[in-house]
Amino acid sequence: MKNDFLREIEEAGTIAILGHINPDGDCIGSTLGLYNYIIANYDKKVQVYLESLPHNFRFLNGADKVRFQPDDSHYDLCIVCDCGSLDRTGMFQKYYDESPRTMCVDHHISNAGFADVCYVDDEACSASEALYKLMEPDKINYYGAECLYLGIVHDTGVFKHSNTTKHAMTVAGDLIEKGARPYYVIDETFYKKTFAQNKLLGVALGNAIQYADGKITLSVLSKEDFKKTGTTKADTDGIVDQLRITEGTETAVFMYQLDDGYKVSLRSNSIVDVSRIAVSHGGGGHIRAAGFSMMGDIREIVSLIVSEICMQLGV
Repeated sequence: MKNDFLREIEEAGTIAILGHINPDGDCIGSTLGLYNYIIANYDKKVQVYLESLPHNFRFLNGADKVRFQPDDSHYDLCIVCDCGSLDRTGMFQKYYDESPRTMCVDHHISNAGFADVCYVDDEACSASEALYKLMEPDKINYYGAECLYLGIVHDTGVFKHSNTTKHAMTVAGDLIEKGARPYYVIDETFYKKTFAQNKLLGVALGNAIQYADGKITLSVLSKEDFKKTGTTKADTDGIVDQLRITEGTETAVFMYQLDDGYKVSLRSNSIVDVSRIAVSHGGGGHIRAAGFSMMGDIREIVSLIVSEICMQLGV
């Protein structure tokens, strides 16, 4: 697989790199990590397309080159990172559809496989770790190492989620040796919050409701909540994990209103397989972390999700 991955890059003159809608730390880290690897080792035209990029991620090399809207460009190869399904590339799917060659690098167990060359490593903690396994380690420079390290940090919750393995820690250590700055990456992109983000977190905690004798903690943010706090969906990072660590909670549900429905993020601690719930609603993810979008009345959505969690909890 590694040879196929590198061969596709070597044979392409122009390359588009795509992430998923509502990009998180691993999506950003893997796409920019791949970008830095290619420009450091190959003479290629490479372009990363992402729906958004939070300001505290913009220190990453190549962040200033990311495009946030589709254009008329065409590419020999399109590489999709951290996407459990093709539709999650959103408005950038056109590059995949128009490219003569395609690749997918992912770690979501829900990924059924797509692209001419598909590498889905469900034992990897993140797409960033999966990419590391495909790259030649001695060709990963400081810039690429910092991006991949960021991706691993975010998808493992700073090495405390159940997907943290010995190999993930070994890879992280190698990336630190190559120059990745743990103190900076973790503080700047994981812990540091703007005042507005803290206000939004406060609203989310104030809106929280518990079900199943406290085993489920759920919160919903409306468009009005974002308006009042001067925030956007990019400021929601970390809220679902704050709900998850509430004492007695097994499963956390965080939802926010979209133009045509709700975005749902699920986290569990030890019992519930949230990927089963997400996949059944057209989403994806991991056993302990997953998400999807859903249209309908908020009360009906909440009732359905709570009942599906309760079914797995046996309550």
